[in-house]
Amino acid sequence: MDKVKALERLKRKLTVENLWLYVIRVLLDSPSPMRAYDVRKQIKSRFNINPPAITVYTVVYRMNREGLIARVTGGDETYYKVTEKGVEAFNQGLKFLEETLRALGGLK
Repeated sequence: MDKVKALERLKRKLTVENLWLYVIRVLLDSPSPMRAYDVRKQIKSRFNINPPAITVYTVVYRMNREGLIARVTGGDETYYKVTEKGVEAFNQGLKFLEETLRALGGLK
């Protein structure tokens, strides 16, 4: 069966193009701050999403500038953790997705 282009676009929009949701989920589940490299590995293993490394780093840097995550330095490494603003944005994002599913008849 041929791939449906609309479905492929939807999958990309809900994964790679909204990577910030996955970054926050991974960081929230981690007991300690993580390097961007490790965030990328977790996204790949947990969600079966394989975004280019540059995409992950770009998203992480933007999230940091936006205040969704905070940079924590430890020795020569840079780590990231979720901020209160990031948790709030994540919860609002999940709520929006739930409302969208409900409106489309996917959730009761």
